[in-house]
Amino acid sequence: MRKNWLFIILATILVTVQYDANAQRKNKEKYSNKANDPFGRLSDSRKLRLADELYRQGSYFNAIDYYQQLKADDERNVYITYQLANCYRFTRDYAPAAHYYGEAYSYDKKDYPLSNYYEGIMLKQQGEYNAAIFTLSQFLEDNKKSSSSGASNVNPDPAIQNDADRTVNPKTMKEVKKKAKMEIQGCQMAIKSIKDPKQVTIINAGPNVNTIYTENSPYPLGDSALLFATVGRNDAIEALGHDKTDANKEHLMTSHKQAGYVDSFQWPIPFYDGGFVDKTIHTLNGCFSPSGDRFYFVRCRESDTMMLICQIFVSKFAREGWGPAVLVSGNVNEEGSSNMMPCVAKVGKKEVLFFSSNRKLQSRGGYDIWYSIIDPRNGSYRRPQNCGKKINTTSDELTPYYDERVHKLYFASNGLESMGGFDIYEADGGPSRYTNVHNMGYPINTSADELYFIKDPLGKPDAYVVSNRIGSYSLKNPTCCNDIWRIQYEPKLVMLGKVISKKTNDLMPQTVVKMIDQKGEMTTYNSEDGNFMFNMSRGHSYVVTGDKPGYTSTRASVSTMEIKRSDPDDTVYVTIYLDSIKNSFKVSNIFYDYDKATLRPESVSSLDSVIHFLQDNPSITVEIYSYTDSKGRDEYNMALSQRRAQSVLDYLEKGGIDRNRLTAKGFGAKNAVAPNSVDGKDNPEGRQLNRRTEFRIITDIPTRRVLYNSALPGSMDQQEKNLRIEPESDDEPPAPGKKKANDDNDN
Repeated sequence: MRKNWLFIILATILVTVQYDANAQRKNKEKYSNKANDPFGRLSDSRKLRLADELYRQGSYFNAIDYYQQLKADDERNVYITYQLANCYRFTRDYAPAAHYYGEAYSYDKKDYPLSNYYEGIMLKQQGEYNAAIFTLSQFLEDNKKSSSSGASNVNPDPAIQNDADRTVNPKTMKEVKKKAKMEIQGCQMAIKSIKDPKQVTIINAGPNVNTIYTENSPYPLGDSALLFATVGRNDAIEALGHDKTDANKEHLMTSHKQAGYVDSFQWPIPFYDGGFVDKTIHTLNGCFSPSGDRFYFVRCRESDTMMLICQIFVSKFAREGWGPAVLVSGNVNEEGSSNMMPCVAKVGKKEVLFFSSNRKLQSRGGYDIWYSIIDPRNGSYRRPQNCGKKINTTSDELTPYYDERVHKLYFASNGLESMGGFDIYEADGGPSRYTNVHNMGYPINTSADELYFIKDPLGKPDAYVVSNRIGSYSLKNPTCCNDIWRIQYEPKLVMLGKVISKKTNDLMPQTVVKMIDQKGEMTTYNSEDGNFMFNMSRGHSYVVTGDKPGYTSTRASVSTMEIKRSDPDDTVYVTIYLDSIKNSFKVSNIFYDYDKATLRPESVSSLDSVIHFLQDNPSITVEIYSYTDSKGRDEYNMALSQRRAQSVLDYLEKGGIDRNRLTAKGFGAKNAVAPNSVDGKDNPEGRQLNRRTEFRIITDIPTRRVLYNSALPGSMDQQEKNLRIEPESDDEPPAPGKKKANDDNDN
């Protein structure tokens, strides 16, 4: 069942039937007695026809209420359950949608063959990626042998007979199975991306910009203001069918940034420049030409079938001011199609109009990204061309934005591997040829829908994105409605390092490098040749170690605690040393009070180095040997040395070392390393050397190591590799700076 995504995502929340929450509560109280409820007195067949009519009109919120009443009387009715699931999906209420699709699947998976497919999609859009993978895999297994399914003979109702979700022909089933496999890959990509997020901070643009309805098409006006489209109100809209008033029409507004605050916006005002806004129709997608002398925008009208038909307009600025708004020529606004989301940019020496359209000729399917070259001689628009199969899919591509500073096209798509529904992608090149198409990753993309990525025109390339992610202001459910979000780019902090043999100074191949932050979260890198790279975030303290069978590792410490968001990109260089495992090692400066087992304060530093060594080398188990000098009886010295060894074990355990890795043994005055007396005279220096603690490595357990996997070279969380849509070779960027990290070789 294909729906108009422009209608559902960009503006539908405004024009479908809405109702005030207080009024709904009062109605429930009024009709708590079914005898008083006029809807309750209807026959089941009439109730169903009314609910289905609301569904057909796109009035999904009200349809939900009526289907719920029907379901309360007929709990296991699979048709009603499936319709409820569809309504929740179209209002982007993912959790109940997944629940009801799951119910429909359990009731009648044969007659509703796509029920668990949609359940998997709704689980994915909740961010329940593992559950989504399981459910989508079950869908593929169910349809492994059969390429067609359906229920064309189940119900004589033509509305049901023509439901594409129930009468799935072989060609459609083949496409859905292909889509399911891609959705599984998207879930796997999302899991990896969340582990290694982009260095950005995402914040809601705030209540002066966003309302409980949908906001869209943000366009920064320099560094001081934001142009965007909104209904501009927070009270509920009550409308039935085709509302021709201006109460639910989107229009352009501007909001200035508040002086002295970072990305905080003032109360918005209508965008009156040029008089472009017509309150009787939707007005959105405003943008300027590179020279600023032309303003492009979109007007959308609702058709009799509740679809939105959009056209691109332009106004030119002259000495007298802004001229009248006219339709963009050159067949940009093809008859019978919706054309929207203009962006005008310089690509090389050419000025190009990018836009999204659902025209049929030369289309890949759904909405595609198109471009028209603007003739520099007379300003005319050449015949629009499709941006090609690297960008466009058989699904929908929307919201093009071209950044001429870096020669990249940014766009939204629901036809590529995604974290949610629509994700933001970037591609090099343009206007007709593109390379390096890849997903922009988390947190720019989430399990929800992301659209309208656009960068600031000046200064640091912060950006805006439109999303219905959790945290948006919402009318009915947490993800029903789009908000404008601010993307604040963090400085790119990179750690480049080498793993070196302590004996030979050679690079150590096939080593696992571990980076652990102050919260204990670990990122690993499979180094084939001894070199490694990690991305770092502000406000962290990192410890980096190596892991290779037969070797022990030193550590390097790096802190980003003092780095500010306004600081430049930086690269830190570190070196990790590996040494072959020795049977034993000594630690100096472990002192006790005379004739006591109590550790003296000056012993703490030495023992902390042992804690670090054992933390950095988790596969190693050690025995703690303590000794005394020769004064006193042998039995007494044996007991004293055992207590001293135990005090060391207790300290290491308090420092986080597993007690199972430690064994304490006392040896009294045995195995002296220096004479206790010389020529019959007391030798204090020798006795001091004999009062010692040593450590013996007794086992190296491979299962405690992070083993090198040659099938996964490099960091498993490197975003560029994980999120790439097509393989492309990238030139290695020059290092922005050099900074030597401290090497804590205390072992």
